[in-house]
Amino acid sequence: MNWLRFTGAIGNLQPNPPANLVGIGRGHPALRKFYVFLLSLAFLLAFQVGSAFADSKMDNTIQKLIGIDYNYGGTSTSGFDCSGFTGYVFKKLGVDLPRSSRDQFAIGKKVAREDLRAGDLVFFNTNGRSVSHVGIYVGNNKFAHSSTSKGVTITSLSDNYYVDRYLGARRVMDSDTYQEVATEPQTVAAAPEVAADKVELTAAAPVDATASE
Repeated sequence: MNWLRFTGAIGNLQPNPPANLVGIGRGHPALRKFYVFLLSLAFLLAFQVGSAFADSKMDNTIQKLIGIDYNYGGTSTSGFDCSGFTGYVFKKLGVDLPRSSRDQFAIGKKVAREDLRAGDLVFFNTNGRSVSHVGIYVGNNKFAHSSTSKGVTITSLSDNYYVDRYLGARRVMDSDTYQEVATEPQTVAAAPEVAADKVELTAAAPVDATASE
């Protein structure tokens, strides 16, 4: 199971008993203990399922960076801005990216939102002018990025803030690199192809922007 896709699942397990069990739990300590046991077992099973499959190299790289503070102009584990984060991750995976989000938007192949696969770059207009934010799609409608408010984090593409500012996505990994670094070793799933088997990093039309991270 993909660690980055699994993180949200644990948040759905609530520590309080369902409403129809509250009275029973309070009136019968043995039943309350049994309920706690069942909840603990659910957590245990969830984590066992999460560790049954190895995460991809990209997942593991991103996982180690979660929680690092945002730092404008940052390109290291001391702090990242958005394009510094994507550049750092991709360099670890053997792929060099341009420095700014605007320049990253100008390479690779354009990808429709419904065709996104892990490792695609997703772009946003957060300054009201043009491309100013970038993240890495990790699957399950989520992307990893360095947020000004939360640092390196995982966010849903359906988040109200980002859904209104979404500009598009670019694919900068060819198929061989994708299979090597962005798929789970035991669960390699077929992913939609955009064009050819190999992705040629060609420049896109210039983007008119005055500021970007």
